[in-house]
Amino acid sequence: MRRRRKAEAAERGWWQSGDSGQREGALQQVRYTAPSAGRRLWPTTTNLTAHKPDAHSNLTHTPGERERAVVGGTAYSLSMTSERRRARRGVETELRTAAVWETVATLTEQRRRELARPLRVLDLGGGTGGLAVPLARAGHEVIVVDPSPDALAALRRRVGEAGVEDNLRSTQGDADDLRSILKARVDLVCLHGTLEVVDNPRHTLAKIADVVTPGGHLSVVTAQRMAAVLARTLAGHFAQARAALESPDGRWGPADPLPRRFDQSQLEALVIAAGFDVTSSHGVRLFSDLVPSAAIDTDADRAALLELEQALATHPEFSVLGQIGSAIHVVARRH
Repeated sequence: MRRRRKAEAAERGWWQSGDSGQREGALQQVRYTAPSAGRRLWPTTTNLTAHKPDAHSNLTHTPGERERAVVGGTAYSLSMTSERRRARRGVETELRTAAVWETVATLTEQRRRELARPLRVLDLGGGTGGLAVPLARAGHEVIVVDPSPDALAALRRRVGEAGVEDNLRSTQGDADDLRSILKARVDLVCLHGTLEVVDNPRHTLAKIADVVTPGGHLSVVTAQRMAAVLARTLAGHFAQARAALESPDGRWGPADPLPRRFDQSQLEALVIAAGFDVTSSHGVRLFSDLVPSAAIDTDADRAALLELEQALATHPEFSVLGQIGSAIHVVARRH
């Protein structure tokens, strides 16, 4: 039976607070102790000032460093890239995140003007805060909900370094915990790199729809089928490419680390069924995962590649090429 996790406290009124006596500027953090053999890790809570990293804070996972699967409450590292060896770049310039960030930043600024206030943002499966921290830095009120204790520990360090303690909170949990964590509906939910690893995507989207205000938005980034077909083909694994093409879940075989991949039409249908209207949908990372790192060693090279990808993904004649992107980005508005 699934154990319920109690949501951690936060001072702001739109998420639950479990400690009304908590001082201003403090984060309700999650502390973990080593479990005995055979026992799962479950959190206890303690108040820590956000600028004081704990023993977990030497974890420095950066955006694009890994694909993280969380299955049955366990986090698995799926792949590592050379980004670990590079200096940390901002979300605006990192090849794996820049196109997505541009869309999200444009949306949030537009909605800020319409509402005449910062947005309430939920980053579900937000991990170490690659997207959440820039949103908090922009002045929005952000809460990260993630089942991984290691990711949340790294997030706490990043929050302290960025000085966004007043705008960003975090808690361990998943989609089933959202109603107990949030006291009010949110303006935007970011679900990036998560839908492909949850147990039930339809259920997850329904839970998200419950906490999005009418007129609010959902931003989904998830793995795309055709990218796996292309990658397996270029690697000479033709049987695996055929399997990824024809399998219902887009997997290339039992050793595939991802539980599923999506087609654009399939993802859009799921989002619409959950109560959203799709406002934009396009592939991202069309070439950036294929181009040798030596060819994009300068900022100018990376910028040129990003501009090419964005032009192709949105071109009326060649938008079909978006299907070869490693991921698909769908933005939708709640009824």
